[in-house]
Order: sequence, then C-alpha cells, then structure tokens
Amino acid sequence: MPVGLEKAELDRIEEIVAVRRKVKRKDTLFRSGERFTSLYAIRTGVFKTQVTTEDGRDQVTGFQMAGEIIGLDGIVNNRHSCDAVALEDAEVCVMPFDRIEELSREVTALQRHVHRIMSREIVREHGVMLLLGSMRAEERLAAFLLNMVQRLHARGFSATELVLRMTREEIGSYLGLKLETVSRTLSKFVEEGLLEVNQRHVRILDEAELQRLVNPPACA
Repeated sequence: MPVGLEKAELDRIEEIVAVRRKVKRKDTLFRSGERFTSLYAIRTGVFKTQVTTEDGRDQVTGFQMAGEIIGLDGIVNNRHSCDAVALEDAEVCVMPFDRIEELSREVTALQRHVHRIMSREIVREHGVMLLLGSMRAEERLAAFLLNMVQRLHARGFSATELVLRMTREEIGSYLGLKLETVSRTLSKFVEEGLLEVNQRHVRILDEAELQRLVNPPACA
C-alpha cells in the first residue's frame, strides 16, 4: 500500500482487498484467455506465469512472490495473456480492477502507486529481454539468483540465502536454457566457491563474483 494516506483512504483500500483466495500448489490462479477482472496481491507463496508456445511447450515468463502484484498482463486487452500457477500453497488478496480505477481517481497517491507497479513490471520485462538476448548461461543464472535474493531481502528475508520454489527445469524455461545447462552451471558455481547448494536451498558465498559475471568491468 502507498504510504502517507489518511485513515479514511486506507479504510477504503482495505475494503477493496478484503477478499482473500487460497490457491493450492500446482493450481491455477488464472488462465490465458480468461476475462480480466482483478489484480492479485500475493500474501504468501510463489507463483510462476507461463504461456503455451505454438509447438505446445509451456514457456515460463516470470516468477512472482509474496508482496508482489500479479495479473497486470490482463489490463491491455481485458483478457489474461498467460497462466498463473502456484508453485506452493499460496494466498492472494483479490483486488477488483474497476474498483481500483474508481478509487485511484479520488486518491492520487494510490494512482501513483499503481503506475509505479506497472512501471516496475515494464522494467522487469526489459531486463528479461536483455538477459535472454545477450548473456551467456553463467551470466543468466547469476543474474537470476541475484535478482531472486534481492527481491526476497527487500521483504525481510536473508540477503544471501534462498529456497528455490521452482524446479531447475522451470528456471531453464525462464532463462532460455536447457535443464542440463542449469544443473551444470550450478555445479560450476559450487566448484568455484560462489554458492553452496543443498537440493533447493542455495547460499550465496561470493556475491561480488556473481555481480562481476553479470556486470563485467569495462575494458581499459
């Protein structure tokens, strides 16, 4: 929620997000082609968004976690353009978009907040395009791990440790890498002392080196 609102304004926003919905692991929050009615604030759990390619494969387009908004894809055409699948048992706050628009016209702080969320999503999409278009496998995986731990740290979790709720195959789908490449690159990072990996638990040992992989120093 945006900061600096009057109590009456906060109460009106609370009314909008009063409905909560539980989503079981592997269940779908919304599907591609469904009519868009609401945005969803993730209270607990992690989701993946995916689209089905022409040859029938599921292509992962993003991972969303507690504290983030999901469903923005539906605004442009009033239809969702992807599936949102829970990677673990989750709970979301349902925010009817027509109510958000209505209240945004009256509460300018809320309007700015919604615009910031949309802008952040655009920036994220641009970052993914850059990731897939110009980076080697090591750079892609390093960028992914750093991004995940930074997002978790912003929500009060560890700055160096994370539990991957997604499979290595799903990570590969998102990064445009084969499963074998993801596993091989993780093993390489472990051998080089950059990470500790115990099944899905990852601990970053050398953040500076991962950062250097993503942003190599300019040549003199």
